[in-house]
Amino acid sequence: MAVKPSGQEPFISKSKFLSGLQCHKLLWHAFNAKDLIPEPNAATAAIFQQGHEVGALAQQMFLDGVEIGGGIYDYDETSRLTQKALKLRKPLFEAAFVANGGFCRVDILQPAPQGAWDIIEVKTTTSLKDVQLENLGFQVWVLAMAGLKIRRCFLCHINPDFVRQGEINPKKFFVLEDVTDRAANLGQIVEDKLDDMFKTIRQRQPPDIKIGPHCDDPYPCALHDVCWKFLPKHSVLDLYRGTQKGFALFDQGITLLKHIPGDIKLTDNQAIQRATAVTGKPRINKQAISKFLGRLEYPLHFLDFETIGTAIPLFDGVRPYQQVPFQFSLHIVRAPGAKPQHVMFLAEGRHDPRPEFMLKLRDNIGHTGSIVAFNAAFELERLRECCEVMPNFSTWLKDIEGRVVDLLDPFRSFDYYHPDQQGSASMKAVLPALTGKGYEGLAIQEGGMASREFLRVTFGDVPEAERQQVRKHLEEYCGQDTEGMIWIVEALRKLAG
Repeated sequence: MAVKPSGQEPFISKSKFLSGLQCHKLLWHAFNAKDLIPEPNAATAAIFQQGHEVGALAQQMFLDGVEIGGGIYDYDETSRLTQKALKLRKPLFEAAFVANGGFCRVDILQPAPQGAWDIIEVKTTTSLKDVQLENLGFQVWVLAMAGLKIRRCFLCHINPDFVRQGEINPKKFFVLEDVTDRAANLGQIVEDKLDDMFKTIRQRQPPDIKIGPHCDDPYPCALHDVCWKFLPKHSVLDLYRGTQKGFALFDQGITLLKHIPGDIKLTDNQAIQRATAVTGKPRINKQAISKFLGRLEYPLHFLDFETIGTAIPLFDGVRPYQQVPFQFSLHIVRAPGAKPQHVMFLAEGRHDPRPEFMLKLRDNIGHTGSIVAFNAAFELERLRECCEVMPNFSTWLKDIEGRVVDLLDPFRSFDYYHPDQQGSASMKAVLPALTGKGYEGLAIQEGGMASREFLRVTFGDVPEAERQQVRKHLEEYCGQDTEGMIWIVEALRKLAG
């Protein structure tokens, strides 16, 4: 039977249990060297906040529910409040249980007949994941050890087919999936796993665990950068679409791309990576680059979108996580050597930005010339989604689709590849490798941050001066994306001769 470990934190919570399933080194640090675990970054914090919002919406399905110990994190106090609330036989939110070295707070505990209870675990995903079953299995075991009779277990996840129309009905927004049998089966093996975890926690030194696919499965590990910092530049783990192959090579003691033996089977792009790692020089397929450039017709319209995609849709006609465009940057080059004309749109206010977005985009894209985007499939899909709710733009979209050129093409095929791209064909990797220019001087440097900042200053309570400053940063970032595409095309022309 599991035994409480020594130290300031005497129990393994469900989050730490999942950490232990992923990596015992991470678990050891969580108890013995917390200061070495980096604080959650802004992206992770946003995920947590979204989880709180989804959880609060799920609670609305149980109008007579009782929240247990809101804002209280002490094990003993939350457990005491839970034992008192159990007598009410009402739905309980965040009920807390401690038993045999395990601690958990249950999202929703629903009373069932004959003194039993149902566990309802609320998740922000749109389908069931294995890690969620392991989470539920842990809860089943802890509650059983605490003396509760569990009837059924449910995963409450988001309905992927939900489309917002007015106020959100949580009973339509969520899907309750009965996973009783699967969670119970996992619960039977929790005790042995806890015993192993306590042994790890008591060690004086962290376990020596090699890096591997588990570092990003099921979640990116908080210690990822710490554990991976020893890797040299141009390592085999940079192989393009070759994670499994990269780890197989690494396990054989092959660390550098240039040391991959010639008899190892590689894809064409991976072979190019190895070759450029050996020479230190980029691969330039002049004929293919010239052919690509030949597809471009003036005036050139360099286009980029920024989007938001929240779990709980903000606007009517939007699905969970659907990417809603709130900003575009458009640089128009009317002739070779001409000074670019810049047009921007950045949504103002809390209403649906799509009607104004589409109107301004349509009015500023001319009737002739190429429309150039990096990974153009993303922009095209957003436009198609907009046309689903605004069919009056469908004819216009059909007219321009054939003019779209994807600037990703010569990089996706490695017709140009520089070793400094480190296996990536993204614009953030291509731009500095090809042109020497990047995003270092900008306050916002990637799309995820742009989305978070727009949401924060548009739907949050921030001072007006800060809101305007962030909007300025958003314009600079999105503008850099389209200007950067101009620089890339100019650099390709020089390479093609």
